Amino acid sequence: MQQHFSLAECDVVGFDLDHTLCRYHLPQSARLIYDSFAQYLVTEKGYDEDLLTLAPDSLDFCCKGLVLDIEEGNFLKLAEDGTVLRASHGTKSMTSEEVLEIYGRKEWKHFNTVSGMVSRTAKYYLYDNYFDLPGALLCARVVDSLDQHDGQKKYDFWKDMVAAIQHNYKISAFKEDCGIYFPEVKNHPDKYLQRCPESVKKWLKQLKNAGKILLLITSSHSDYCRLLCEHVLGNDFEEYFDILITNALKPGFFSHTPNQRPFRTLENDEEQEALLSLDKPGWYSQGNAIQLYDLLKKMTGKLDPKVVYFGDSMHSDIFPARHYSNWETVFILEELLGDKGIVPAKAESEPLEKKGKYEGDQLKVPYFVSKQWGSFFMDRLPGLENAEETFVHTWSCKCISTYSTIAIPSLEAIADLPLDYRFTRFSSNSSATAGYYPSPPRALLPNEDSVMMK
Repeated sequence: MQQHFSLAECDVVGFDLDHTLCRYHLPQSARLIYDSFAQYLVTEKGYDEDLLTLAPDSLDFCCKGLVLDIEEGNFLKLAEDGTVLRASHGTKSMTSEEVLEIYGRKEWKHFNTVSGMVSRTAKYYLYDNYFDLPGALLCARVVDSLDQHDGQKKYDFWKDMVAAIQHNYKISAFKEDCGIYFPEVKNHPDKYLQRCPESVKKWLKQLKNAGKILLLITSSHSDYCRLLCEHVLGNDFEEYFDILITNALKPGFFSHTPNQRPFRTLENDEEQEALLSLDKPGWYSQGNAIQLYDLLKKMTGKLDPKVVYFGDSMHSDIFPARHYSNWETVFILEELLGDKGIVPAKAESEPLEKKGKYEGDQLKVPYFVSKQWGSFFMDRLPGLENAEETFVHTWSCKCISTYSTIAIPSLEAIADLPLDYRFTRFSSNSSATAGYYPSPPRALLPNEDSVMMK
């Protein structure tokens, strides 16, 4: 495989919506998601009311890449070889000694399954996107609460958590104004959504003018997609895309066959009967990558059109697009901002009176490095007291270099580059930091202090 990647060489450019084209104000949206799940557990399932209050710094617990061992109530941060680097029981961190005693220096028991398909099962849950992440803190607090009251050893709260997620994000929730999440975003979009920078809109038009086919593939339902797109891109958002696919139910969109997951047309946001094939550009629901690719062949007149897909979830976007469809993948990783300690510039400058309007909570921004969990990319092996420290890549970091073509902090980071800009791609023969643009995370660079001390 060649060492460089360029958008100019791609025939088709596809985008995920949430946290990719549509960026959120993370502290506000994290709090809203936490509250929407917690309210359900307390009011519908009888959990402790204490779950409804949140200390300002408690979102520090939320760190992408954590795996919840559901039966044990433990959260784990894994090394690339599957050993446990850090762990907590509920919200309480385990010491290095406890980690070694419980997990040893061997591969975690479910690592083979989770790493093979970047998957989730009834036994563990991988937290890899900002829609799920506040649920990690809630689950950890549920474990604390159950320990306090019942002293449980095995936990069965997960079915209630799944019910809370389904209640808040179900397809009809937006239309019915049900749950807490959708009604709140509908009523206060500015509080939660960042408008798309002009540079990105210009770049999308530039891609189209260069003859690229533009796709939007989102698991959000069409009504929520419309709200987001109108708010972040404008009322003419449909003009940016040739094909829009909502309720795509990723990762199944990539892994399922046309029989298992046919495309459907929409009327007034209601799904219509299944289509036997996809014949023309337009707005569709559900579907599968196989029939989409057949249409792309027709539209480009090429036997093997080259597709690149931008997304923020390893589980739903990057892994399946690469593994099943062999597309190029660009991983949107906001942690690249946090790792440098850079505060991202506000999209479009806001008038002074608007600033500070939603800053009362002072909740910690999730993508700044978690004090409890450390870097998303790197960590030290839990060692014995006087042993020399050894640093290793996390499993999340390994996934990035294995399944992404490149990783960027946001679309804005590349919007001003010429389309024929040559990115150095992640590949087995290049360094572990090659595919990060504009620069690698600080945690992966040689330690400057130690260099200076030599």
